[in-house]
Amino acid sequence: MATQTGGGSIDKALTVLEALAEHSRVTDIAAGTGLPKSTVHRILQSLVGWGFARTDGNGGYLPGPRILTLAGKVMSRFDPAQHADSALQTLRDRTGFTVHFAIRSGDEAVYVRKLEGLRPYQMGSRVGMSLPLHSTSIGKAILARLSDQEVAAITARTGLAPRTQHTIADVDALIAHLREVRRCGYAVDDEENERGIRCVGAPVFDHTGVVMGGISISGLAFEVDLGNDTLMAEVVTAARDVSLAMGAPPDRVPAPAPA
Repeated sequence: MATQTGGGSIDKALTVLEALAEHSRVTDIAAGTGLPKSTVHRILQSLVGWGFARTDGNGGYLPGPRILTLAGKVMSRFDPAQHADSALQTLRDRTGFTVHFAIRSGDEAVYVRKLEGLRPYQMGSRVGMSLPLHSTSIGKAILARLSDQEVAAITARTGLAPRTQHTIADVDALIAHLREVRRCGYAVDDEENERGIRCVGAPVFDHTGVVMGGISISGLAFEVDLGNDTLMAEVVTAARDVSLAMGAPPDRVPAPAPA
């Protein structure tokens, strides 16, 4: 439901425009925004004139073509990684580990940002590299936010290739594992994708509250203490900050559990 943040004409127009994404009838938009029907009708007529709304032929209104035009122009300039930079740098500086940000792309994820750690070694990853979902901390953080049916469908298409002897290669075991990931808010790759490497990842959500990717820290297995609750909280906090920077609704983004 749209929320009105002020009493000015611009606030009212934006409130109606936002409500138009969910409602088409003037009565419903008025109820959703708390504005008088006469005000809603006047604003809708103005939006129609600007091309941001159109009539549906049955007394209702629909989003107009200019919204799509504007959205296309904005998205062509939208760089998710740029919005994440501040949180990613903070996470790297506070933990010292290499930090990754990956976006889901179909049945895999793709690194869109990498910040090298402050330790005297580098991870073999790179921006643009794809990563499997079932064996990585970011991938499992993404899968944990999908339904069991979606997870089963994805793994049926991709298979569960055992990357190391620690990889979860059974779909039922993976689904059970993801329930625990969902509960605690973060996922661990304990040498499951690459021997000698541990990662901790948490999901990132888009402006609709749907999982879009994840962030992680990576380091040598003996340096990443999986029993360090503070370290886990750092990852979850950074993922939440990235999600909020992407416009995710605060009530749809998990907060770190108390240490």
